[in-house]
Amino acid sequence: MINLTVTAVVFGVVFLAELPDKTALAGLVLGTRYRASYVFAGVAAAFAVHVALAVAAGSVLTLLPQQLVSAITGVLFLGGAAVLLFRKGEDEEEIRKPENQSFWKVSGAGFMLILVAEFGDLTQIMTANLAARYDAPLSVGLGAVLALWAVAGLGIVGGKALMKRVPLKLITRIAALLMLGLGVWSLWEAVTG
Repeated sequence: MINLTVTAVVFGVVFLAELPDKTALAGLVLGTRYRASYVFAGVAAAFAVHVALAVAAGSVLTLLPQQLVSAITGVLFLGGAAVLLFRKGEDEEEIRKPENQSFWKVSGAGFMLILVAEFGDLTQIMTANLAARYDAPLSVGLGAVLALWAVAGLGIVGGKALMKRVPLKLITRIAALLMLGLGVWSLWEAVTG
């Protein structure tokens, strides 16, 4: 069963955390060079794989005592907030152009780029934490994948315009504050539970 509240919370947290990430920039670069629908197909498939892995890892954590899970997720959320607040700007990675613009070449390039770039990324770790926290794998998976797809879509078709209107620093700080709040809440539950 899908819990819409959990899905909405996960969507918001993952969306804000992913916006300042290099993935939006990579999607923007690929989208300016190739057919957007081909790029999105590959990127969306890679994100679906990452979310499935993260939700599976988070579901394993639910087998541990709830106080321990709350403490672990609290510390990891606080660490994620620190990473967002204290990381330096990331340089644009060079993206090689496929030899032709066929669906399989372009979507394959997008898939491989995201699969490699996002493995072990902050949002993948956050998704695992959220899956452990809420014990609602379908709701967490749906929220996370929709957020990642939304960021990819924005990056592919309009990332440059969004970044001109909304300062990246503001987006990063909002995501860090949300993660800080989730971290404190999880630690509070660990102590009082």
